[in-house]
Amino acid sequence: MPAKPKPAPKPVPTPVPEGPRAWQRMLSGRRLDLLDPSPLDVEIEDIAHGLARVARWNGQTNGEHIFSVAQHTLLVEEVARRRCGAVDRRLGLALMLHDAPEYVIGDMISPFKAVMGGAYKAVEARLLAAIHLRFGLPPTLPDEAVRIVKEADRGAAYLEATRLAGFAEPEARKFFGAPPGLPARVEKDFLRPWPAGEAERRFKERFAKLDAG
Repeated sequence: MPAKPKPAPKPVPTPVPEGPRAWQRMLSGRRLDLLDPSPLDVEIEDIAHGLARVARWNGQTNGEHIFSVAQHTLLVEEVARRRCGAVDRRLGLALMLHDAPEYVIGDMISPFKAVMGGAYKAVEARLLAAIHLRFGLPPTLPDEAVRIVKEADRGAAYLEATRLAGFAEPEARKFFGAPPGLPARVEKDFLRPWPAGEAERRFKERFAKLDAG
């Protein structure tokens, strides 16, 4: 008796590939979409935690600990406050959040940002707009606030470059301008790289004080 023909194998459906993941899960449980970030998915605890663990200068700094973006942010706010006097809530939060997108995308050094060009800037701008809206700031800051933030940022960068990152003073002046001239005791505190836990705590405390007005 001839053998029965084997049944034809059932076709296996081709899996539909998913798109690349463009979101990050935060410790708060929030899921932040980098392509379409929502202010509702932004939490200051996630920002503080992340920035306290992101290294400035690609980690090429002196000290037992990294010099974190959270610590840099507090240094920038200190420089601006000493230049401008007391800052109001809006400017204070703008200073505290000026590098906040880096809790998601990391601190990319300026030379590499120049190489990446518009794509990086677009992602960074979307994230910053969502962060601003979350805390009651306009998506885009007024020109005067932008100027104050940039000048304080450059002053902080000068100090970090010369005290921690091995720049000679003439080289730092070329890239970052004149030093901000902080009192020695303040400079000593803010340029001693803090452990991550200290940077996170001080960031949250300062943000809460500014947010309360």
